[in-house]
Amino acid sequence: MRPGLEGQATPTGSTAMLSFDPWLAGAVATQVAAGGRADAGAVAALRARRLTELVKTAASHSPFYERLLAGRRPGAVCLADLPIVRKSELMPHFDEWVTDPGLRLEDLRLFISDPASIGRPYKHGYTVWESSGSSGEPCIFVQDSKAMAVYDALEALRRPPLQPQRRWMDPWCLGERIAFVGATNGHFASTVSMARLKRLNPVLAPRLHNVSFLQPMPQLVEELNSIAPTIIATYPSAAVLLAQEQLAGRLNIAAQEIWTGGEGLSGAMRRLVQAAFHCPIANSYGASEFLSLAFECPLGHLHLNSDWAILESVDDEGRAVPCGTAGATVLLTNLANHLQPLIRYDLGDRVTLHAEPCPCGSHLSVIDVEGRCDETLQFGRDPNHLISLLPLALSTVLESEADLFDFQLVQEGPSKLLLRTGMRGADAAAALERGRGALEVFLRGQGARGIHIRCASAESALCGRSGKVQRVIAAPTAARRTTGRAKPETVRA
Repeated sequence: MRPGLEGQATPTGSTAMLSFDPWLAGAVATQVAAGGRADAGAVAALRARRLTELVKTAASHSPFYERLLAGRRPGAVCLADLPIVRKSELMPHFDEWVTDPGLRLEDLRLFISDPASIGRPYKHGYTVWESSGSSGEPCIFVQDSKAMAVYDALEALRRPPLQPQRRWMDPWCLGERIAFVGATNGHFASTVSMARLKRLNPVLAPRLHNVSFLQPMPQLVEELNSIAPTIIATYPSAAVLLAQEQLAGRLNIAAQEIWTGGEGLSGAMRRLVQAAFHCPIANSYGASEFLSLAFECPLGHLHLNSDWAILESVDDEGRAVPCGTAGATVLLTNLANHLQPLIRYDLGDRVTLHAEPCPCGSHLSVIDVEGRCDETLQFGRDPNHLISLLPLALSTVLESEADLFDFQLVQEGPSKLLLRTGMRGADAAAALERGRGALEVFLRGQGARGIHIRCASAESALCGRSGKVQRVIAAPTAARRTTGRAKPETVRA
């Protein structure tokens, strides 16, 4: 069954569903282009119609949502009246949550356990990735061709061109060398997306490079110098470290654009990266739950793709907070993915919604996002020979190598680390030992030797000033060196 321009194919797992459908991609691109030019009233109407369609699909094809929405008429839904859902509730009911009865969590876990399957279509052309587990528990997300067509179109049409003349001359980036610097060994959204793009576009594939930030910095720098990328896509914390390597003369690349996302990009971080590479930076906001939530406009404001996604900023009790105020968390409703419905899903970020229109002329909502508050660790007593370790790299090691997700890593001195968890008992002790072993191997590989790792269980985590739990906390002097700012104030959770 082929979906209409606004409709969503009934997710029955039909073999007609492909990983990439050119007809569908063109139809969705037309919608995305029109939505980007629509006025506020038209965007609201699109959002309301797509919400009704999503709720109808969820209520009729997802046993989990059928129970959750029992007694409600899908055509007369008030979003604020619907219950909030969380990852911890959805994952135990995965087989009933999805709307394709042929999807089974056990089979998907087997699929993502094989690195060779990264970016390959699953069964009827579905795209599969997993979250990093930064909120304490990983999750598997499955997208059908309609959802991927929406994400593709948003990336292609709403990411502002940093250098319009370059894009006019080369709209498909065939003259660029693009390097993604991140975790490349797992089924994470960015890694899967790069692998999928390589498979779909063999002409562009030789110009797309995945560079692991888990390797020691000298090797990472050597690899980037060899690639000589014109575009770097990475996390803000990684961009800062690369900028420091460029300023020190060890990294020597002529990047034309830097794309960042996944973490907060402060003004100080942006200025440092620009000073090193002398090129424009585009920051974006996305999540495993919705790949392309917001892009910066030419004025530097993040615009939510509010015709395809709904964000509700709420307080600790789940009540909406006024515009201009950051909530305790934000609720996501993904209007693009009917295969795995997300309706009022607790995303865990702190987001401020703004009512005022942006001077750039776009009618898409302006938002501010408080990203991850983790910090880069630095080891060594000589300020000129420090070893820097990215928080995302450390988290990836603990998650992938030790299956430890409930943790906090605190630097207590130049050669001391505390690895703690809120878990208790024998399971906690075993998890911490796995974590200690994985960290020791990783640290030695990075050249950080003689690091003592102390473990503690049943301990409360520290929260940053944003209220979010910090998973990686640097020593105060290290935090100032790497970010150009004082270490955030911490309070007990």
